[in-house]
Amino acid sequence: MTPDIREASLYREAEMLYTALRQPGTGQISDAAEIHASPDGRYAVFTATMLEKLEGTPPTRIGQIQLDSGDTRLLTFGPNTDRLPRYSPDGRYIAFLSDRRGPGDFQLHLLEIATGAARATTPVAGWVEYLQRSPDGKRTLLGVAAHGADVAGAQGAVTTRSAGQPAAWMPTVQTSCGNDGRRHVWIYDLATGRVQQVGDIELNIWEAVWCGSQEVAAVASQGAGEADWYRAGLYRIDLRTGHARGLYQPRDQLGWPAACAAGRHLAVVEALCSDRLMVAGDLRLIETASGKVQHVDTRGVDVSYLEWRSSERLLLAGQRGFQTVVGFYDLRSGAFTELWNSSEFTSGGRYATIAGRGDSGDFVLVGESFLTAPAIATVRNGEYRQLRSFDLGYAGEAQAIESVEQVSWSASDGLHIQGWLLTPRAQRPHPLVMELHGGPVWHWRPRWLGRSGLHTLMLLKRGYAVFLPNPRGSDGRGQDFARQVVGELGGADGRDCLSGLDALIERGIADPARLGVTGVSYGGYMTAWLIGQDTRFAAAVPVAPITNYLTAQLISNISHFVNVFLADTYTRPDSKYFHRSPVFHAHKVRTPTLGICGALDRCTPPEEAVQFHNALVENGVESVLVTYPQEGHGIRKLPAALDYAARLVGWFESHMPPVPPTL
Repeated sequence: MTPDIREASLYREAEMLYTALRQPGTGQISDAAEIHASPDGRYAVFTATMLEKLEGTPPTRIGQIQLDSGDTRLLTFGPNTDRLPRYSPDGRYIAFLSDRRGPGDFQLHLLEIATGAARATTPVAGWVEYLQRSPDGKRTLLGVAAHGADVAGAQGAVTTRSAGQPAAWMPTVQTSCGNDGRRHVWIYDLATGRVQQVGDIELNIWEAVWCGSQEVAAVASQGAGEADWYRAGLYRIDLRTGHARGLYQPRDQLGWPAACAAGRHLAVVEALCSDRLMVAGDLRLIETASGKVQHVDTRGVDVSYLEWRSSERLLLAGQRGFQTVVGFYDLRSGAFTELWNSSEFTSGGRYATIAGRGDSGDFVLVGESFLTAPAIATVRNGEYRQLRSFDLGYAGEAQAIESVEQVSWSASDGLHIQGWLLTPRAQRPHPLVMELHGGPVWHWRPRWLGRSGLHTLMLLKRGYAVFLPNPRGSDGRGQDFARQVVGELGGADGRDCLSGLDALIERGIADPARLGVTGVSYGGYMTAWLIGQDTRFAAAVPVAPITNYLTAQLISNISHFVNVFLADTYTRPDSKYFHRSPVFHAHKVRTPTLGICGALDRCTPPEEAVQFHNALVENGVESVLVTYPQEGHGIRKLPAALDYAARLVGWFESHMPPVPPTL
């Protein structure tokens, strides 16, 4: 396998398919995210992706849609990237983030709707990750990360560019204090144009929201490294004094804080989590004056989005099994009312996200499915209505999918497990690739395959079925279900996946002689693990895996992940650090393996893939390792993403061809 495969037929196929789906250079919007409705409910702004060329990370712009007619137009034109638009409470301005000063250096910008003029505000010392307008619209809260801070695994797990690059000869220096790329809150004042850092500078703030007009509520920790996020608590910070007071220290992890306008009540999600920005679980309601914490019953929904629509009504979204669910929690009655659910449509992104429209429960979202491209849609009185599709050719390519099926089966211990099955237009039994999700606390739900599923669509077009299991440890089934993976990594969750394959073979869907397995992150770990436990697989592609929990503990930037999920210690010679590490089972592997990793990955460093590859080679197993020098956690940039899709599909095609050989 050579480094340059750009002239290979599979690479050209990947390039042509991606071009058909995204139409680079045409000025057409091919994807949308980060939607927000105007105060009067007539419009919504969103982050629009317009691909210019097959290179780098696609830049984004700010778009606006009229929610009655569906008329759409662009409001910004760069340069570089514009994102995260938010209306001011009076509807006069749109605040957004842009890195026009330099790639990755995101700062606050304001766009006056009446004139269309956009201007930069006073820059802060660092880059802005998120923003929130104050209830009166006079100030803007900015979540600011220092240059040199790591981004989350869900964003690529790379270290951002430091301000003022050192000379090439200078060494890197690590201390016991860890990563000093701290995160703080800054406040921008619209009237004066001044911006000021607030709060205790020793407190690292991961997420913050307005809590009334003079306080901020924050998910924060003393340490600034990614591993410190797992131990973060909830604080109130007085903007006048900078004093921080602890409100709530969770058992697990926290995300998505949201406070009502007056700041009397604060909502937050608590869940067992694999990564920062990957929070879906139980709703906690906190009375800020007394600190009283209420556990809210959301009828089995793992919550991943919160938005107060009034002082007493909280709009939320999340996942329940196969369904994306949206509902209202009424503070006065204590009742949760389900507004909409769908097992066909969901929103793009890591989890379900929406934007409230008025106080009736209506909302807007960027909806998508396995069979449909992203589209801005409204839900009114529980009815889903598509307004503006960004399909540039996906409907035609998705004809390769014969069916999308929700599948269920019983695990070896009788537990009910769910997953998704995509089948091609070909004769059964199919060669089948099982794709394992990251996490372990995450889940597969309907998604547009034109974003990060190019390889999946290519497999389907070539006659492969694709199986997407959600084993124990996945979210969408409640915290008890997720917690079953703690101390059991590679155990019962692995058997859940294998029993799912058994069920598909028994139904005559999967050809037992042509089974493949792949996955990214935890899915990469499970891929490497399963081929050391079971010889049924004809080919495997682990991507960004952990293969040795001892080295993962000592060199990953999320070492606390290993502590939490192994529930063990490496100081014990007979620990799970050794028994559940794929590298120590490499001698049992017989499956041809293509390992893939990014050289800049801080979450699952490339050394994890390297040692597994070397162990396979040492034990006589066919193994190839592909390392992308400019990629982090997952292969995200172009043209590397095309190269990755081509290599993955080619590996399965060469070891388990779609048409079985004739005898």
